[in-house]
Amino acid sequence: MRPHILVVDDDEKIIALLRRSLAFEGYEISVASNGGEGLKLMLTSDPDLLILDVMMPQVDGWEVCRRVREGGSSVPILMLTAKDDITDRVKGLDLGADDYLVKPFALEELLARVRALLRRKSDKIEESTSRLQYEDLTLDLDSREAIRSGRRIDLTAKEFDLLQLFMQNPRRVLTRDSIMDKIWGYDYSGESNVLEVYIAMIRQKTEDGTDKRLIQTVRGTGYVMRGEGG
Repeated sequence: MRPHILVVDDDEKIIALLRRSLAFEGYEISVASNGGEGLKLMLTSDPDLLILDVMMPQVDGWEVCRRVREGGSSVPILMLTAKDDITDRVKGLDLGADDYLVKPFALEELLARVRALLRRKSDKIEESTSRLQYEDLTLDLDSREAIRSGRRIDLTAKEFDLLQLFMQNPRRVLTRDSIMDKIWGYDYSGESNVLEVYIAMIRQKTEDGTDKRLIQTVRGTGYVMRGEGG
């Protein structure tokens, strides 16, 4: 799956440049023109990297960065600013930003920093991928066991692979086509409702009547791993 980058900037020229350049590099791009919209997209799209302008009206980049970190997200944050001031750089880093780039910037440098931040995130993920956790559901990739609230869940190989895909992409809406491609492959020629059948079986096995549903249906699109109301 392509890395997903969220760009939050009120400068239309910057947004157009980054949308075009990052897409050309193979990244999936979402954009927001103000901090409030950016915070909403953070909740619904769960990006792999946040490129965040500092100077925006209403909710500025400092506030967005602060709320993202207070919300528990460890998404890498690259802040953009027109001020080449050490005080501003220190403030951004203290709020939880990972890197800082002054406008106007060379596109090649921004792309290099994007690659470095995504690589750093990938390294951290690889260090902890033997066990996936979402709320009270745990997936052990070494033993291929699933446990919820201390209860061991027996899964078939395909059910495990499907659940693993969701847990590696929490709060990200996965389209039906992308799921079919990842789990069954484009050349799959079996029953057309196979995905719906497997989703139903996973729900039956992971929900004992009191557990809240974690795999939600997004009508007309696909599915997302997200607690009800989350």
